[in-house]
Amino acid sequence: MTVTTTTHLNFRGDARAALEFYRSVFGGDLAIFTYADAQRVEDPAESDRVLWGQVRTEDGFSVMAYDVPGRLPWDRGENSFFVSVRGTSTDEITDHWKRLAEGATVVEELAPSPWAPLYGMLRDRFGVVWVLDVVAEYTG
Repeated sequence: MTVTTTTHLNFRGDARAALEFYRSVFGGDLAIFTYADAQRVEDPAESDRVLWGQVRTEDGFSVMAYDVPGRLPWDRGENSFFVSVRGTSTDEITDHWKRLAEGATVVEELAPSPWAPLYGMLRDRFGVVWVLDVVAEYTG
């Protein structure tokens, strides 16, 4: 048996746009299942919103998202979570950084740090905080 974890992001009407954006950054396959697809429409204005969505790549990247229905409380919160993307290639991490940075607010520029060859943090245009870094080789 294999166990994995996947970041699951909650939105209020932006899940489809966010997933499409993340696919443009990381590539992979996009799957979207709407409230209408599941025949779970309570508010007709929300029928095309995402009940379940995912971007998954062959190299292991995965993120899920859905639109919290209007009948439930939802608040993005402040610094309630970060999505961490770690890689072994500076070129790959730099490429992902450049794409995520479009329309983003940079919290910490992508640069060498004491704990990683490259590390950076940004809040993307959907309000999600991403931490990208290149995995350091640890000795000890």
